[in-house]
Amino acid sequence: MRALLSAGAATLASAGAVADGRDLDALSLEQLMDMNVHVVYGASKYEQRVTQAPSSISLVTAEDIRRFGYTDLVDVLRSVRGLYVTDDRNYTYLGVRGFLRPGDYNTRVLVLIDGHRLNDNVYDSGSVGRDSMLDVELIDRVEVIRGPSSSLYGSSAFFGVINVITKRGRGVDGGELEVDTASYDTQRARATYGKTFDSGVDWLVSMSHYSSDGLDFYYPEFDQRISADARAAKNGLAAGRDDENASKFFSSLRYGNFAASLYLSDRHKQIPTASFDTIFDDPRTMTDDARGYLELSYNRALSERASLSVRASYDSYQYEGDFPTDYALLGEGDYEAIARDEMRGEWLNSEVQLTLLPTDRYTVIMGAEYRTSLREYQAAYDVIEPRVYYIDRDDTSSVLGLFGQVEAKLRDDFSLTAGLRYDHYGQTFGGTANPRLAAVYNPSPNSAIKALYGEAFRAPNPYEAHYNPEQANRPPLRPETIDTYELVYEHYFNSTYRLSLSGYQYQIDGLITLVETEDGEPYFDNLEDVQARGVELELEGSYSNGAVLRGSWSVQRAKDTATGLELTNSPRQLGKLSASTPILNSKVFANLELQYNSETVTLARTHSPSYWITNFTLNSHDRWSKMELTAGIYNAFDEERLFPGSEEHAQTLLQQQGRTYGAEVIVRF
Repeated sequence: MRALLSAGAATLASAGAVADGRDLDALSLEQLMDMNVHVVYGASKYEQRVTQAPSSISLVTAEDIRRFGYTDLVDVLRSVRGLYVTDDRNYTYLGVRGFLRPGDYNTRVLVLIDGHRLNDNVYDSGSVGRDSMLDVELIDRVEVIRGPSSSLYGSSAFFGVINVITKRGRGVDGGELEVDTASYDTQRARATYGKTFDSGVDWLVSMSHYSSDGLDFYYPEFDQRISADARAAKNGLAAGRDDENASKFFSSLRYGNFAASLYLSDRHKQIPTASFDTIFDDPRTMTDDARGYLELSYNRALSERASLSVRASYDSYQYEGDFPTDYALLGEGDYEAIARDEMRGEWLNSEVQLTLLPTDRYTVIMGAEYRTSLREYQAAYDVIEPRVYYIDRDDTSSVLGLFGQVEAKLRDDFSLTAGLRYDHYGQTFGGTANPRLAAVYNPSPNSAIKALYGEAFRAPNPYEAHYNPEQANRPPLRPETIDTYELVYEHYFNSTYRLSLSGYQYQIDGLITLVETEDGEPYFDNLEDVQARGVELELEGSYSNGAVLRGSWSVQRAKDTATGLELTNSPRQLGKLSASTPILNSKVFANLELQYNSETVTLARTHSPSYWITNFTLNSHDRWSKMELTAGIYNAFDEERLFPGSEEHAQTLLQQQGRTYGAEVIVRF
């Protein structure tokens, strides 16, 4: 087995591994994980042991998701060391290593499904919530790859990459029907079928529907009794204004060297916060998000030392937001209307990658990616007659990326990895090159010391470049850049314990920031620089009786370089503890989660309070062969959580869920 897993991609050619990162033919991924060999694909675009990959990595498996009753990818990511999630009651936002601006649309983390880029072509948003992400029951594992990865993936792989790898049909091996119920009249139903047929065709198909009435909120900022705000109404109570509905469809088909996948998602969400100066407690305030893609891929071993991977895809994203506005109260007119935002994005993507093993000690990848935006439509107008547009433009663009990486195993216990990617944006700022360097020393097969350096960029997206009319009077935006240094120590103690310790420092230059002219006209500019340092520690125990214990603590500080001020929405400390143990003859698992977030700075330079969250779940696991039950209490002690609001909110702090209950039943046939 050690020979199969040495030299990184030696597994790919010698074992004939499929290039989408799912299998080793000699040893299945499930076998490797059972033998405590943790394997990652997204760090180098080929499978490696975690202790040999040039990144700091966390893996969350389908078994973790099953045990702890995670209902979506947001729950999964909350459990991972160094990550935190906020929610403005419309979208969810992912924080990494102390960086999460209030209202940021996840533009600095690249989100992938089976290696397919999910970030859209207008807002560049990498969604982790129900607005675009697939059902969590279809996930085989989640790879959290920290650090700059533009050397492989180009723009947006700024702080890291989230690679969601889906199950195959054989992983389901039949049909599943699921029904969930939870607090706030939350309901979900899912039907899934998957199988590998005698012909060799592997097929999975799944569809689901989710609905929730959501929470009732009290916002003192809109209470007429204590607020002089002219928009105040109904004593600050927004009741029945948090409704959400989402439908999903996913299917994948594989046969031989060919694979295809189709994903469709549609979500409708009411907004209770009266953001963007809308009329408070108006049921018409909402957003609709529709996301979909079709991908075809071909993977083939050309010889024992070469393999080829080709993929092509069509993507679309449609967004519509309705924001009822009383312009008289804002002093901008004498009428009331729905201010509507529309976005239509369509794009094609193609990628080819060649993986070579010149010798047993060298792994080389070379590739090219071409992405062309067929449509980048943005519109903003009032729904009145005659209709007046504030913006109405339809753009196109393209980007070509060329990348390469060499992993050189100079000794049996020491390797160097060097990667470089060049991206050219023909219609905007031109070209940018981003390198990555990693030195990995393995004192033993189960331990690693990694010294890592990487650069990454985030290209200005069409929303930043064109949405605000004042932007035309400003110099063109340039890419944000980041330089990161990191030192990682990882060790697996026999088959029971795993330790991970990492320290990092990064410098961000030219953050694209929303500002205003003296007349109050908004526009974006490359204004801010950021410095940050942090340490992350994690210890995990996996025991022979099936029990799992995992704890982590992260300490970080991110500040504005010019002012020395601490960044908003940046907790200095994050703590996580997960424990799972079998009970009732090992047929039921009892699970506990504790999560701690320290206080954070708000836009008003006040502080949001720190909080502890406690979750309890029970999972029937293998008690019944055809049925599985999960029940949970989340935020069991009803801890108050308040997240910083962003520029579009009148609220400094936004209320979150208190104690909630949930249960699900899965029937297999």
